[in-house]
Amino acid sequence: MNPRHEAQRLLVRATRTVELEYLLFLPRGYQDRRGKRWPLILFLHGSGERGRRVWRVAKHGPPKLVAELPDFPFVVVSPLCPAGQTWSNDVLLALLERILAERRVDPSRVYLTGLSMGGYGAWGLGLGYPERFAAVAPVCGGGSLLPILLVHPRRVRALRSLPVWAFHGGKDSVVGVGESERLIEALRRSGARDVRLTVYPEAEHDSWTETYRTPQLYAWFLEHRRLRKRRRT
Repeated sequence: MNPRHEAQRLLVRATRTVELEYLLFLPRGYQDRRGKRWPLILFLHGSGERGRRVWRVAKHGPPKLVAELPDFPFVVVSPLCPAGQTWSNDVLLALLERILAERRVDPSRVYLTGLSMGGYGAWGLGLGYPERFAAVAPVCGGGSLLPILLVHPRRVRALRSLPVWAFHGGKDSVVGVGESERLIEALRRSGARDVRLTVYPEAEHDSWTETYRTPQLYAWFLEHRRLRKRRRT
């Protein structure tokens, strides 16, 4: 008797409740300028800041910078990843939806960045949902090529038009610079044109300090918008 496969189907509705803490920075003038929509930076921290203490998120990157620059012209959202976990696209998108619904954010100017584990998170979220972001800046991160190689047909145009500026230390022994190089090269081969990689030749894993104190990064963010598709009438 020859065994044979039988086609089966499982239909399950799965739900989960997630609690996520985050730091929220509102720029000076946010409360007074009621008619203004602000650009937003979603910042993903590294593995060292995971846990239950949300203020540890301000150790590096934009949430640290805003303590020194109250006139920083972005809303900054900095979630806390729980201990023992990595960044979840579903959770981050839910957070983004909540912020867009509750705060006066310009949905065409939503920017994504992160360092180390957060760099992996920025690559994963940005490549998986390129239509959601005006620009992405992963720092000393890496990730899978699959979102580029197997991009859904409906996301091809968004992926090719996604501006990406990656940063890495040339002597990084934690996450090798090759991680950024192969993703940038894959994007170029896919037809993406606005992609670049900055390598600090003498930097080790900490390439984020130099990156986030570079004014050109924030000027570059503001040069880009993600144009929304018009609904057909």
